[in-house]
Amino acid sequence: MDLSIYFAGLASLMVIIDPLGTALIFHSLVPPQDKKFRLKMAAKSVTIASVLLLVFGLYGEPFLNLIGISIHAFRISGGILLFFTAFNLITKETEFAQGTEHKDISVFPMAIPMMAGPGSLTLTILLFSQSDELAVDLAVGAAVLSIMLATFLSMLISRHLKRIIGKTGDDILRRFLGVILAALAIQFIYDGIVNITGN
Repeated sequence: MDLSIYFAGLASLMVIIDPLGTALIFHSLVPPQDKKFRLKMAAKSVTIASVLLLVFGLYGEPFLNLIGISIHAFRISGGILLFFTAFNLITKETEFAQGTEHKDISVFPMAIPMMAGPGSLTLTILLFSQSDELAVDLAVGAAVLSIMLATFLSMLISRHLKRIIGKTGDDILRRFLGVILAALAIQFIYDGIVNITGN
């Protein structure tokens, strides 16, 4: 496994999935006292998101090739999409009204779009497309699973995170990560343009 690819993928996914921010939103949507229900929703949403990210990451590029879209064009469009996601992270407010209903939130909004949304799906396919080598696929796959595990654990302790971080702390974190994600998006756009014009 290529450790440099692993850590690069880990950092990129950490920025866009934001396990702490995702956990705070999870906390706001489920009853705080029902530990069994919270565990079930956390496990289900993380499992669904993990499968989506890995499948789309591994087979997204062949699918794009099948319909005649080059990976360089996808890098540009993906970069624009990631920049839009970063813009929303920086500018939009997040509400934290505590949920009291036992509603299944695993598919929507937790798995899609919180964890496996347009931004993370785009990022995953771009990470997997760096090389056809098995070491790269293993490194990116390990990065995806590591972030999903971190998100799952953050969900389980979300009540404590809410007390420690609070809304102000989460706002600061989200905006800081948004700035980093915006820079990453510009890099994707730049790489796509360079490769297209180079060809």
